[in-house]
Amino acid sequence: MRPFDPRLLRAAPAARGDAALLAAAGAGVALAAVGSAYALARTLVAAADGRLDAVALAGFVVALGLRALLAAASGLAAARMSATVKAQLRDDLLKAVGDRGPAWLTGQRAGELATLTGRGLDALDGYFTGYLPQLILGVTVPAAVLITLAASDLTSAIIVLVTLPLLPIFGILIGWQTQATTERQWRRLQMLGGHFLDMVAGLPTLRAFGRAQAQVSAVRKMADQHRVATMQTLRVAFLSALVLELVGTISVALVAVPVGLRLLSGSLTLSTALLVLLLTPEAYAPLRAAGSRFHASMEGLTALDQAFTLIAADSPAADSLAADSLAVDSARITDLGRITAQDSTRNPDPAQRGPAREPAVAPVDASILVRVDGVTVEYERGPALKDAVLEVRRGDRIALVGPSGGGKSTLVGLMLGFVTPTTGAVLRGEDDLDAWRRRIAWVPQKAHLFAATLAENIALGAPDATRTEIEAAARAAYLDEVVASLPDGLDTPLGERGHGLSSGERQRLALARAFLRVQRYPLGSDGLAARHEISAELILLDEPTSRLDAKSEQAVIEATERLIADRTAVFVAHRPAMLRLATRVVRVEDGRLIERAEVPA
Repeated sequence: MRPFDPRLLRAAPAARGDAALLAAAGAGVALAAVGSAYALARTLVAAADGRLDAVALAGFVVALGLRALLAAASGLAAARMSATVKAQLRDDLLKAVGDRGPAWLTGQRAGELATLTGRGLDALDGYFTGYLPQLILGVTVPAAVLITLAASDLTSAIIVLVTLPLLPIFGILIGWQTQATTERQWRRLQMLGGHFLDMVAGLPTLRAFGRAQAQVSAVRKMADQHRVATMQTLRVAFLSALVLELVGTISVALVAVPVGLRLLSGSLTLSTALLVLLLTPEAYAPLRAAGSRFHASMEGLTALDQAFTLIAADSPAADSLAADSLAVDSARITDLGRITAQDSTRNPDPAQRGPAREPAVAPVDASILVRVDGVTVEYERGPALKDAVLEVRRGDRIALVGPSGGGKSTLVGLMLGFVTPTTGAVLRGEDDLDAWRRRIAWVPQKAHLFAATLAENIALGAPDATRTEIEAAARAAYLDEVVASLPDGLDTPLGERGHGLSSGERQRLALARAFLRVQRYPLGSDGLAARHEISAELILLDEPTSRLDAKSEQAVIEATERLIADRTAVFVAHRPAMLRLATRVVRVEDGRLIERAEVPA
């Protein structure tokens, strides 16, 4: 057994009203239980005397009806509370994942996160609608019964008071074992969900290499492991229910036997004996039910603990470092948006980290958009950047070149705020990362497309864009032929991850997104409305021409040239054709930044 977790109400304040209603209903049920027992005892005593106590009988019926009504209200409040908390937790989980950014998400299994957000939180229904109402009754009903028994028969009240704690004690002891088996079951379920999603996503590759059947066997094996873990959990649940029932039955017998003997000896009246015998089982029943229903809620509670662990991070900066097994103790954000790593458990000795940097004050220079100031970024595999220094001024078009794995994408991630420096600082024009990202147009190596229409995918970064602007952005990115070839044009739904489009078409769609993020063209030239709600100052492109054929590459380069003309841009380039768009070329190799003196023509 487990007490109520106050984090639930802190996470979902909207559920507090339902929680109060649930507690009030529990108190009402306790009073109705005492009232119905008292009325039934009077009715039975009257029947033993050969008469009918209509008032007592009516009171018994009313108490039963009130108890049923309060139980229904409790169930409704519990269901609403469950829905409210689950919705809020899902929102918080998605926000936490978004705050941690791609650097953290890359190291996670999407299937496990999906299982946690879906099946895991849905399992909280058993906690809210089954366990929690019984837990509340386990407090209110025994208290009401003990007060009534103390006033009616002190001896029985003492026996109940002594034996009542045995149920939660045994429940807690059994709960520890149940928690271990449930956590094992939950891990198996997460592994199964994650592996199954990976297998479905990679099914064409598995078929091509003849490994599909082997993966079917692997999924069958994992499903069988989950079945075994589930059966172990159920075995513990059934055995614990037996123990709680046995303890409860013996406790009731310890009260019933002395009451019977005292009734025969004449030292106890019939009405008092009946009241004690009717109320004693009521004291134990909620605790027995709570112990039994606790097992049905354990999967949800395990998922809840994992969700709170994921949500409870202090800052996205700390989360990004945690993804790389780097624990940053604190991070300071200045008014210029400079994020400085203060400490890392990987190198706790300052001497090992190199000379400490004095907090640099950025010059008030409006021409500088981003400054990377002596930044080192370390991953588990080693450093990605070493003492990197770079200034991005307005109007610069900087090409990042160098071998794969040299640190180019990490440098772009620093500018986006997706990567946190281990040492050093990144100075940006905004202290709020969300506000800073609104000033950026980003084209990644492999743009993620959603199962939505082509127009909705283009307008991802500019949801207020008009139809005219979306069409103009598509033309600017040379997507007009693609639009014309689709059955419903811009309204054609795309499959998961852009299924139905080629790699080049997907990359041009990503460029169309960027066109909507930059300063809009006037209507007279390309048909774009003269609206300026969204105005990206910095364009970041991470290998926009990778994995493209010659024709697609040329189209993307031409679209990129139009996109970055007269604007500030930083782009990763492996193709010579991209270098001619640059005003500066920076080579990134082994984490070091070396700027070329000359730019290729």
